[in-house]
Amino acid sequence: MDAEAALAWLDAIIPPQTGERLSDLQKVILVQVWLGRKYLDIAHAYGCTEGHAKDAGSQLWKLLSKVLREKITKSNCRATLERVLRKTTAISSSLIDYSRSHQFTPKLEDSNFIGRTEAIAHLNTLVNQGSKVIVIQGEGGLGKTTLAQQYLHQEFDLVLELLMAKETQNITPAERVVEEWLKQDFDQEPGVEFGVTLGRLKRELHNRRIGVLIDNLEPALDQQGGLIASHRNYVELLRILADARVQSVTLITSRDRLCEPGLNVNHYRLPSLDQSAWQKFFSNRGLAIDSPTLQIMHRTYGGNAKAMGILCGSIQEDFGGDMVLYWQENHADPLAATDLKNLAVSQINRLQTLDPQAYRLLCRFGCYRYQDIPTIPSPGLFCLLWDVPPDQHRQIIASLRNRSLVECDKGEYWLHPVIQKEAIARLRPSDEWEIANHKAAEFWTASVKQIETFKDALQALEAYYHYIEIHEFELAGKVILKSRNNQWQQFLPLGSTLYRMGLIQPILTAINQVVNNLENDQNLSELYNILGDLYWITGKISQAIVCQEKTITLVTQALKSLVPQPENKHPVYYLRMLEVDSLLSIGLYKIDLWELEAAANLFQQVIYLAQNTEHHRWAEKASVCLALVYSYLGFPDASSALADIAYQNITNEKLIEQTGRFVYFMQILGQTYVNLGEFSQANQIFHQALTFAEESHYMQVKAKTLNGLAEINRQQANFELALVHHREAIELLDKIGAKCDLAEAYYQLGLTYQKMAKPDESKLNFNQGVQLFTEIKAPKQVEKISTLRG
Repeated sequence: MDAEAALAWLDAIIPPQTGERLSDLQKVILVQVWLGRKYLDIAHAYGCTEGHAKDAGSQLWKLLSKVLREKITKSNCRATLERVLRKTTAISSSLIDYSRSHQFTPKLEDSNFIGRTEAIAHLNTLVNQGSKVIVIQGEGGLGKTTLAQQYLHQEFDLVLELLMAKETQNITPAERVVEEWLKQDFDQEPGVEFGVTLGRLKRELHNRRIGVLIDNLEPALDQQGGLIASHRNYVELLRILADARVQSVTLITSRDRLCEPGLNVNHYRLPSLDQSAWQKFFSNRGLAIDSPTLQIMHRTYGGNAKAMGILCGSIQEDFGGDMVLYWQENHADPLAATDLKNLAVSQINRLQTLDPQAYRLLCRFGCYRYQDIPTIPSPGLFCLLWDVPPDQHRQIIASLRNRSLVECDKGEYWLHPVIQKEAIARLRPSDEWEIANHKAAEFWTASVKQIETFKDALQALEAYYHYIEIHEFELAGKVILKSRNNQWQQFLPLGSTLYRMGLIQPILTAINQVVNNLENDQNLSELYNILGDLYWITGKISQAIVCQEKTITLVTQALKSLVPQPENKHPVYYLRMLEVDSLLSIGLYKIDLWELEAAANLFQQVIYLAQNTEHHRWAEKASVCLALVYSYLGFPDASSALADIAYQNITNEKLIEQTGRFVYFMQILGQTYVNLGEFSQANQIFHQALTFAEESHYMQVKAKTLNGLAEINRQQANFELALVHHREAIELLDKIGAKCDLAEAYYQLGLTYQKMAKPDESKLNFNQGVQLFTEIKAPKQVEKISTLRG
């Protein structure tokens, strides 16, 4: 028994049970752990960080535990898999021997995918001729999406899917789509700039055969078939996907033709299903075929695949399977005689008469977005049946399924675009529009207890979009501020967790969309506090300072209005916490601007406000920051006194478990000791910070710590190791887009080359630092480097 055999077996059993597949990194981890390798060795071999490998490993053991129904860990995985495989092999052998005496049963054809042999062959021809992007064009309901999904999933192990919003105002920006692909499917950090992010995607597409599906493109197209002005970045994405050197194939489904002169795409107009396909579909569902009636229905609806499904469902559900009787009653209906839209309207009207409860559920179901989370589990339908007894819920859903008015796969539901459009059109003007969105938002919020994966985070954020739809901005803000435990055992607001996970774009957009519409000062002050840190890491320090100053102003006003009573104790505590946190944050921003005196004043203010109060932790953080600033300003005694107190606290065994939350300030303390020439303490603190940073996947801290270690290596003339640490730090900071820290990292690398007597390399890195600090608008940093580079 070897690792490859175990991997092959897991590849066979995991998708049917969970709908998931092992990522490339998880496969590497399984094989390497089988061979006894450590995460550090695996990370070096794969080309990622140790912390990232540990995160992927943690998800792998959870997945295997779920599938095998017993606890799987790194230490027991090989023994457990060998035992389970031996048992499975023994059972399989006996089954094979038994089956030899029975006739072989061939694999059943997918009864929902018929009549498309020629279409598959046509796509194969285009791909073999070098097509990279193919637009499958045709009216709604032809089966464009089904064809694209079938083709891509049979040709590619990894398929990236983008479900375009049905309404133009809800289209997800291309930047966010690529950002989520990189993080979820490639374990890559996106860049801050879209061009950098696209470059990283392009490298992945060069190295692997990947399928890409962009479904329902037409809402993003203007009347001439070009991408609309607000989403022109999709042109840049499509240009990457159409590059002749990528190994990917992209299928786009659209009712309209894509007309972008600069893009190299092929169009394939999908024909309708022929009558024999319709006959096979109806026969597979046990309906008696009346050829003249079938011929008329096929001609009336132009062989439309979705119409075929709706007709079949209605004949079975409402006419006892009698095709002739159905047509006798419906052929004179003017709504039923043209296209899929009118057929859908006709069937929905009929549903309204026959089953009013199912009709109301169908309309309410139109409130979901079907984008970041493209399918809805059954509890997401149950919550929309607020006026129906629970014991009737499944019966009502079955009524929609039997009529093919909802799509369903493995307990997950969604609406066909044509039906969703009609459902929204009926729901939006009704008095149920607001309550349906409320119920959907409450469902999403309740469905996520803890955030461990990207899907968890995006699922929790879905509630925000429902509240935005009904202009409930206060509730939308509360979604961002709702705290949950995350994968790093931190109890943080959703906005902070999304930021920590690297999903900066969606949370930046979300906060900016609500801050101008909020009246609750406490919620507003907390959102500005989060927004400030988002702007800071992306290098927009002036905007970051403005956000924190707004938080302080709002907090000050709120505190003045609160009467000192017992019931106000928690609000006062929270507002004071926001005040000192914002002051601390501005102090950190000022260090990046090299405005050291201003930073020192802010840290002293935090210490004055927080020391020996309920917010004493902030005083401790500010003391560490003040020690760093004193070390820069040339006050070694004052710096050392503050640093030594923090060092004693961190190395105190009683406090050791709390240092994970203090990890950002641990690397600041390490930097302070480097400036003071106390390399032994600096080394100890840095390695402790590095451990915590890797365990919590805190890449910013890891990179800053590596930068500090590189400085120690430089001071000790260990230039080779210094360069290794510098380069790893720069790579990490570039990936997460931490612009201020990246500028500092280039500066430090320039200093190392300067000490190595390599002026050209030194100047090159100094220039990189100057360029970034100029973009950040940090003139004192630019002046500091310019003095050194001459």
